[in-house]
Amino acid sequence: MTYALKNLIMTTAAEEINLKTPDLYINRELSLLEFNKRVLAQAKDESVPLLERLNYLCISCSNLDEFFEVRVASVIEMVEIDPDTRAIDDLKPKEQLELISVQSRILVEDQYATLNNILLPELKKEGINFVRRAEWTEVQRKWLEVYFNEEILPVLTPVGLDSAHPFPRILNKSLNFIISLTGKDAFGRNSGRAVLQAPRSLPRIIKLPSALTNSSSNDFVFLSSIIHAFIDQLFHGMNVKGCYQFRVTRNTDFFVDDDAIDDLLLAVAGELAMRNYGYEVRLEIDANCPEETIAFLLARFGMTRERLFLVNGPVNLSRLQEINDLILDRPDLKFVPFKPNIPAKLTRHKDIFAAIRRNDILLHQPFESFCSVIDFLRQAASDSDVLAIQQTLYRTGLDSPIVNALVKAARNGKVVTVVIELRARFDEKANIDLASKLQEAAVHVVYGVVGYKTHAKMCLVLRREGKELRNYVHLGTGNYHPKTAFFYTDYGLFSCNKELGDDVRRVFTQLTSLGKVTKLNKLLQSPFTLYSGLMEKIEREIRHAKSGKSAKIIIQVNAIVEPQSIQALYRASQAGVKVQLIVRGMCCLRPNIKGVSENIEVRAIVGRFLEHARIYTFENDGNPEVYASSADLMSRNLFKRVEICFPIENKKLSQRIIRNLEWYLSDNSQAWILQSDGSYNRVTRAEDEEIIQAQSMLLAEAQTI
Repeated sequence: MTYALKNLIMTTAAEEINLKTPDLYINRELSLLEFNKRVLAQAKDESVPLLERLNYLCISCSNLDEFFEVRVASVIEMVEIDPDTRAIDDLKPKEQLELISVQSRILVEDQYATLNNILLPELKKEGINFVRRAEWTEVQRKWLEVYFNEEILPVLTPVGLDSAHPFPRILNKSLNFIISLTGKDAFGRNSGRAVLQAPRSLPRIIKLPSALTNSSSNDFVFLSSIIHAFIDQLFHGMNVKGCYQFRVTRNTDFFVDDDAIDDLLLAVAGELAMRNYGYEVRLEIDANCPEETIAFLLARFGMTRERLFLVNGPVNLSRLQEINDLILDRPDLKFVPFKPNIPAKLTRHKDIFAAIRRNDILLHQPFESFCSVIDFLRQAASDSDVLAIQQTLYRTGLDSPIVNALVKAARNGKVVTVVIELRARFDEKANIDLASKLQEAAVHVVYGVVGYKTHAKMCLVLRREGKELRNYVHLGTGNYHPKTAFFYTDYGLFSCNKELGDDVRRVFTQLTSLGKVTKLNKLLQSPFTLYSGLMEKIEREIRHAKSGKSAKIIIQVNAIVEPQSIQALYRASQAGVKVQLIVRGMCCLRPNIKGVSENIEVRAIVGRFLEHARIYTFENDGNPEVYASSADLMSRNLFKRVEICFPIENKKLSQRIIRNLEWYLSDNSQAWILQSDGSYNRVTRAEDEEIIQAQSMLLAEAQTI
C-alpha cells in the first residue's frame, strides 16, 4: 500500500475525498498479471485432475504470450510516442514496464517451478514420462534417430551466419535454436554460429511407441530434445559446441487507419501478412545458454535485459497442451465428462418458435446446450414461413454449424444478412475466410461500422405468421462459437417480445445502413446509451440508499477498468449501497478503502469453466432489474464498440440469474478476494464448513433436470 493511499484512508469523514485520486486505482496491466497468477494456482491445486492441472499451466503461459503481444506492446509504444502520459494509477509507461518486468519474471519462474518440481514428478508417478536425453535407452535413441532423419531433418533449414547469410527474420513465438560451431565447412566458411527455425508443422511432443517403453507408461520426448541430440547431422565435418533454444514474442496488435481505408477487408488482410513480424517485445532463451550467446541475441534483436527471460525448460510451455490429445487412456486424470442439458421447454416442443412464443427462454452455457441456438438457426433455415435472418459474428469458426445454417438459409431463398467483425483479435484470418464463404452463398455480408468493433451478440429471425410478421431474437453474452460454448460460461435469451425485436432490428439497420441514432425501447446500446443507462441505474441505487430504501448492486463481468464507472461504484459505496462484484480478470477498483469502498467486495472465480458472462443487477428498492450484456466496464466496450445490454424481464428467469450470482458470492472453493493493495487471497473455509462450489452446483443441477 502506498504512502498516499495510507494517508487517504486516514482522511477524516468531514473531508471530501477526490475519487479521481490515482491511489484509488490499480494498474490494469498488473491486475491482468494477477489474473494469470490465479490461473497458475489451479495447476498447483491437488483437487484438480492432474492432466487438467497441466492444462491450466499451459493456459497461464498462452495468456502471458498474449499479454506481451498486445498489452506490453502497447505500453512500449507509449514509451516512444508519449513517455509522459500517465495510466489511471499515475504510472508513466516506463514505470509500468519496470513493474511488469518484475512481476512477469516472478510469474515465469513460478510457471517453470510448477512444471519441474510439481507436475512432471506427479505425472511420472502416473506413468506419464517426459524422457530426457540422458535417460534414453539405446533402443529409444536408435528409434529417435530414425525419426529425426525421416520426419524432422528433411524440413529443417539451418542458416550459417556470415555476410551472405544475415541473421534471419524470426517468426513470432516460433521455436528456434542458436548453435555454436567450430571448424570450417566445404567452402572454408565459419562464422561460429548458425540459426535453426523449427517449422510449425512439426509436433512439439513425440510419443514413443509402446514397444520402446514400459507397457503401462505413456512416454514422450520433446522435439527440442531430439533436435539437440542430432543437431550435428546438420553440420557435417564441423563441431557443435552448443545448441540452445530461444523464442521471440512480437507485437501482434496491428493498426488499421479508419480514416484512410476504402475496403476494410483488404486493409485487414494486408496487415495480417505482417503480424508475425512485428517489433520484438520479449526474448526467451534456454537458461543454460552462455552469456556471450545471450549478449549476441540481445544485440541482434535490439532488446534490453528487462525483456529477457532465461527459462528452465521448453521455451513454449503452452505446447504441452498437446498431451491431452495424445493420452486417451487416462480419463481418471481429466475432468469427468458431462453432457449439457437441453431446457425442458425446448425438448417438449419440436417447433422452437412455438416454445419461444409461450415464454422467453434462458440458456446458461455450458451447463445448458448451445445446440439449442444451432437448432434455432437450422429451423429458421428450413422453415418456409421465415423470410429473413440477421446475425452478428465475432468469433465462430469457418466450419461452424452456425455458418452452415446461414448458408443453407440463403440457398433456401431467405434474405440472410451477417455482420462480421473482421478485427476480432487473432481471428481476423478466420473471419476473412468466413466472409468469403458466406458471400459465395449469396449472404449479404457487412463489416459493421468503421472505427467501432461490432461485439454485440445477437440474431434476429423474421417470420410470417398469418397476417403479421413476428421477430424472434437470440441475444447473448458470448460468441456464436460451439467449441468455446462448451468451456465458457455465458447466458443467452430467446424471445419474441415485440419491443425487444424492434430494438434488435433497429440496431441491425444501424450496422448495415446509414442514419441517425434511433430510440430503443428496451436495449441499452454502446456507444450511445449503454454507459449512460448503467450510470443512471447506479445513481438510482444511490438515491434509494440515501432515502433509506433497499439498495444493492451485483455485477459479474470480465473486467472493470473504465474510470467513471469505478467512480460511480465508489459513490454508491459511500452512500451505503452494498456493491458485490464478480470480476474474472482485470479490476482497477480498490475495495475496502475507508470512506470510499468499504461497502464493495470484489471476488474472482477460477474453475473448470472460463467465466465469461456479463450481468448487471440492481435491487431497485425490492423490484430487481437484471441485465445481460456483451460488454465489460471498459472504455472500449462502452465508447468504441457496438455492444448491447438486454433486460431479463421474465421474473422466473431473472430470479434464476440472481440465485446463480448468489452461489458465486457464496463460493468457498474456487473464489479469490481482491485486497486493497491489488493482490488476491483465495477464500478458505473451516474444516466443518459446507463446500460451496458454484460451477459444480450449476453443473449438477443441469445434469438432474
